[in-house]
Amino acid sequence: MKLNIFIASLLMAFLFITGCNRDEISFHAPSKELRFSQDTLVLDTVYNQVRSETYAVKVYNQEDKDIKIPKISLQGGSNSPYRLNVDGKSGTEFTDIPLRKKDSLFIFVEIAPIANSKEAIAEDRINFSSNQHVTLLSVVQDAEFFVKTSANPNIIAQNTTWQSNKAKIIYGDLTLAEGKTLNIEKGTKIYFSKNSGLKISKNATLNVSGDLNEEVIFRGDRNETRYDTIPVNWNSIKMEEGATANINYAKIFGGTSGLEMVKGTANVRNTQIHTFQNYGILAVNSSVTAINTVMYNCGESSFGIFKGGNIDLTHCTLTNYWSLNASMPGLALYATNEFKNASGTVEQAPLTLNIKNSIIHTSRDNAMIFKPTSGQIFTYLIDSSLLKYGNNAGFNFDGNAMIVNSIKNQDPKFLNYNLAKTNLRLANDSPAKGKAKLTYAQSIPLDIVKISRTTAPTIGAYQ
Repeated sequence: MKLNIFIASLLMAFLFITGCNRDEISFHAPSKELRFSQDTLVLDTVYNQVRSETYAVKVYNQEDKDIKIPKISLQGGSNSPYRLNVDGKSGTEFTDIPLRKKDSLFIFVEIAPIANSKEAIAEDRINFSSNQHVTLLSVVQDAEFFVKTSANPNIIAQNTTWQSNKAKIIYGDLTLAEGKTLNIEKGTKIYFSKNSGLKISKNATLNVSGDLNEEVIFRGDRNETRYDTIPVNWNSIKMEEGATANINYAKIFGGTSGLEMVKGTANVRNTQIHTFQNYGILAVNSSVTAINTVMYNCGESSFGIFKGGNIDLTHCTLTNYWSLNASMPGLALYATNEFKNASGTVEQAPLTLNIKNSIIHTSRDNAMIFKPTSGQIFTYLIDSSLLKYGNNAGFNFDGNAMIVNSIKNQDPKFLNYNLAKTNLRLANDSPAKGKAKLTYAQSIPLDIVKISRTTAPTIGAYQ
């Protein structure tokens, strides 16, 4: 026993001595240039007085000796909107930073700017004593905040117009009061924090007036590009009974559901709705007219129709290549007379559904499933459209008088349906090219990007 204690004591002493020796390292002045993981660090768009995510630059010691960097500093000093963290310390200037041979050092960067204009570039440099630098760039937007708290219910109580001069940042649900109108002008950006959404109360109206290249944006408040293809960053635009939404040239993406309606009315034109955990549009006993509208990549269905309603789709592209959760159906369109309400009661109502000059396509066997219920009207017309059709679709394709001049099970040949680089324009040899019905096309003479379709019109939202 005593021998074991003696051996353990010797081992501890050896570790202590060698540990001390390792710390006694001589650091030298750099004799070569440092190497960086990047010469320019671009931070994603940030908002007035809101701190960004943390980004990193890696600094490499390429020498065969341990060095001490005399100085690392922000060129803008204490007036810079940027802040650094070097070797666990925060600030704008650091001296005598040790860096062992063939090793690397992380410099962490964040920005919390003050914006004085609609949109500006914040630029600064991380300077090194070796006359080297790393450029820092970020787009800074001025912003208006809507924050729900116990003392503030976050309600728009008067008719209101939002302009594009300030981004709208919403924390918690923002509610448009009953009977009121919210007008949103072109180019306006609306960002939602996690678990936040927009509620359109009974008989209230949402008017979204975007334009090509000046779309109104509804998305989560994480501006990094990777969040463009991630759902559940926010909740939804939820419409109560009697509410109306008139939406033209919007981009709505990245939440739980896009537009949720119960006995509401929506007129949607020239709009992209994508990347939602559940539905792009969830319409319960509602009226929806969609023109030149693109919906894709939603876990349940790009368009979900419950408890009937009146639905009219013309020159729309509804598709789905959902891959985030293989157990979800990933449909393009689902329609039924039924709906189970919050108390668990199944409600039913008649449905009228028209699909004209539209693409309904997915990577699954069925792009579209109908579930009519006994005793309820389920009327539909599929005219001059391209449809992915398989078993258990709930209807017959061949010999069906309600399916006219339509294409079954042909690849529409989208230019790119991969999640991060989606481009649902069609290749020149697409079977949808020139196959749309001219009478429908002439009533909508421009496609979603304002290209004429008055001759040889193409099925879908893109000519």
